Amino acid sequence: MGVHLHTELNKLKKKLLLLSALVESNLSRAVEAVLNVDHQLARKVIAADEDVDFQEIEVEEECLKILALHQPVATDLRFVISALKINNDLERIGDLTSNIAHRSMNIKGTDVQDIPFDFKDMALKTKLMLNNALQALINMDVQLAHQVCRADDEIDKINRETFHITREKIKEFPDRVEYYLNWRSISKHLERIADYATNISEDIIYMIDGVIVRHSYGEIESDSSLN
Repeated sequence: MGVHLHTELNKLKKKLLLLSALVESNLSRAVEAVLNVDHQLARKVIAADEDVDFQEIEVEEECLKILALHQPVATDLRFVISALKINNDLERIGDLTSNIAHRSMNIKGTDVQDIPFDFKDMALKTKLMLNNALQALINMDVQLAHQVCRADDEIDKINRETFHITREKIKEFPDRVEYYLNWRSISKHLERIADYATNISEDIIYMIDGVIVRHSYGEIESDSSLN
């Protein structure tokens, strides 16, 4: 690998990690805003999404520059392609985090005592998935990336349960439809963030092993267990 390409790839990785840190921090602050009914903090999370968008564009431009000027191959090419996809997933997580903050501003202080599902547990597990995905990126840890992919089923299960719970609550308390729909949306946003953390992990697996596991993760896990 040429010296210039090596320098540019390191620069790209640093930019991607800076964006990762910002997105992860915003998610933690959005969860805190929900739990503490902190509308001021929620507004800060929403405002920070502009910085996420700006950094996402910078990373994309860096990727395109490397592809155009250095024409990387093999492992280096996989890294740039994966960085482009991870970059997009991080921006989408930023949007969903902002959406959670928006929803939290519709919740009153007294309402937080009547959460229709275990929000704290779901948020904790979603944050852990994102953190593990980003640690897998930092350390090029393929096993941790696989761990994140396996964890997604649990978040999906919680989200399905939340849908049924909120549906029954709306039937029981029709005067609180908006309240329960806010929580339903928050649950769905967390579930989508977990999906994007899974996408990031699948891209890391591709980056390291050169194997595309998207859409077929369960089959690959089954095959590997037979070896």
